[in-house]
Amino acid sequence: MPAPDGPRLLAVSDLHVRYPENAEIAGSLVPSHPDDWLIVAGDVDERVEGTVGALAALRSRFSTVLWVPGNHELWTRAKNADSATESLRGVARYDELVRRCREIDVGTPEDPYPVWHGPGGPVTVAPLFVPYDYSFLPAGTSTPDDGLAAAYASGVVCTDEHLLHPDPYPSRQAWCADRVATTTARLDALDPDRPSVLVNHWPLRREPCDVLRYPEFALWCGTTATADWHRRYGAVAVVHGHLHIPRTVTVDGVPFVESSLGYPREWRRHSERVGRHFPELLPRTVLPSSPSV
Repeated sequence: MPAPDGPRLLAVSDLHVRYPENAEIAGSLVPSHPDDWLIVAGDVDERVEGTVGALAALRSRFSTVLWVPGNHELWTRAKNADSATESLRGVARYDELVRRCREIDVGTPEDPYPVWHGPGGPVTVAPLFVPYDYSFLPAGTSTPDDGLAAAYASGVVCTDEHLLHPDPYPSRQAWCADRVATTTARLDALDPDRPSVLVNHWPLRREPCDVLRYPEFALWCGTTATADWHRRYGAVAVVHGHLHIPRTVTVDGVPFVESSLGYPREWRRHSERVGRHFPELLPRTVLPSSPSV
């Protein structure tokens, strides 16, 4: 592929570098222009040290790296309880990841939103941390409790229920509600005349979840509270991960770009679908364009 005329705003997510094949792919991600930015939309690794190490390596190659947390970074496994860092739960774990990212000059949802001045800019790039509140309900259910009951009955239950702790909040819904409120306040303060690129691990709209093999899994995929954010904040693109279904869904003329690599068995299947080694198509270009895969 020929080098672009200028820098690009790029995105990748769900690197899951605990798999050796994925770690090798993450190590092969390089800019094609010295001023390329890279968005990393969550699920780098399940361990703090693994996440920070992978991000530091990417930051050594890209001009700017922006990270948002996924559910896997927020998991706390009992087998890691011998490590003070890895045993952190909930907000304390997220805060530690933010602190460590700042040490390696990687942007986070807690930092000032940067402005992309490359092709397609100027655009405010807003890394967000807005998880889920079980409001993406399965068909035939009307409340989160009904939806969760249906999911448990069908055997489709996200591992978050066991490993993603909301401490000190009483529930994941409460943590999500607080993140919605604080994020809304920050986004409301943006320059209304400058467009944005919104970045979140979980989709900000329900539509990308419509093709899930197990519809009940949508419960763990976002919140209806963000459904109008792409219009409200003048988004020219929305970047997300989480679903491991790399594609672009257009809503109200705005591309919602899923930038996932996913597990090895999944990207091998994608390779068969697109007729080439799928990881070569990563990272996804967000600006100056958002091509479909």
